[in-house]
Amino acid sequence: MSEEPRYKLTIRAVRKTYGPVVALADAALDLGEGEFLTLLGPSGSGKTTLLMVVAGLIQPDRGEVWIDGRLATYLPSFKRDIGMVFQNYALFPHLTVHENIAFPLRMRRTPEATIAREVKRVLEVVRLPDVGERLPRQLSGGQQQRIALARCIVYRPSIILMDEPLGALDKKLRDQMQLEIKHLHTQLGITVLYVTHDQEEAMIMSDRICLMNEGRIEQVGTPDELYFRPHTAFVADFLGESNILEGTVAGADGDTVTVSGVAGATVRVQARADVKAAGRVRFMVRPERMVVLAPGDDAPNVVEGVLRDVILVGGVTKYYVALADGRVVSATRLTAGPASPTVAGAPVRLGWAVDGAVLLPDGGAPT
Repeated sequence: MSEEPRYKLTIRAVRKTYGPVVALADAALDLGEGEFLTLLGPSGSGKTTLLMVVAGLIQPDRGEVWIDGRLATYLPSFKRDIGMVFQNYALFPHLTVHENIAFPLRMRRTPEATIAREVKRVLEVVRLPDVGERLPRQLSGGQQQRIALARCIVYRPSIILMDEPLGALDKKLRDQMQLEIKHLHTQLGITVLYVTHDQEEAMIMSDRICLMNEGRIEQVGTPDELYFRPHTAFVADFLGESNILEGTVAGADGDTVTVSGVAGATVRVQARADVKAAGRVRFMVRPERMVVLAPGDDAPNVVEGVLRDVILVGGVTKYYVALADGRVVSATRLTAGPASPTVAGAPVRLGWAVDGAVLLPDGGAPT
């Protein structure tokens, strides 16, 4: 079997078990040249196992890994032309920054003149040109992470693997480093396979996201596709905030499905070609698509409930409402100023547009 080298990385039917535990269940994935693809999921979803299989640090029970069109399933790590950036940086504490970055070039017997030139180049790229003679402990966490990235890119590997590289940083520094890595990816055109459990980080940085759950790939797509067109209820619930409602299909008219019994109301939902709309169905409405209606206002879809709480979260204000069936949903709006006085227990009407709801398949992938 030969594989066309149209992808930097191709994973086919990769399975890994530990006794009765299935860590990876026939995973299949493609990574394109210059793409930033994130493996996202909760703890135990299989994302790090999949990364370690690609790195050659874990052998799969079956399946194939292709790198640059070459079968690499059983190649040792040092023959795979990959670089890795870890959460703990893995810098040598007794070596200067210059020597840390030079290390992979020395292992490849690169001439000293080339090493000096390349180390200088990548220090400029990561915007730390003057720290070459310092030791890692003399740098901040964010600077150490940039040096770890510089050490990885200096020998120009085919694929860079990043395993929770920002996990040890505080939120403000994480936010800064997300933009730094995204900028470097765009500037250098590097191919990145990135692991995180942070959905916001994945949405900000990725060209595509591979969302995993219990060793299985739930959905692969752009952040927009996963957010607005989730293939499963797990995807809808895991990525961002969501209100998942259910009812019974009462009819269909072209692109619209009528659903009754939704907290005592009948609503209209946009149809989906990949979802069979019959019987009991579930659908998702993102909190930002729900509007708290003022007296006299109306909307294509309206449900009634009782206000539970109003929470100011900086730029947005969240409204939590208990519906007639006991389900609690949330609506958000941009914070334009102090919220109007509200009383817990007050009756509330929530509204949303027909295209503000997304039908969900009944389990599994779309039919």
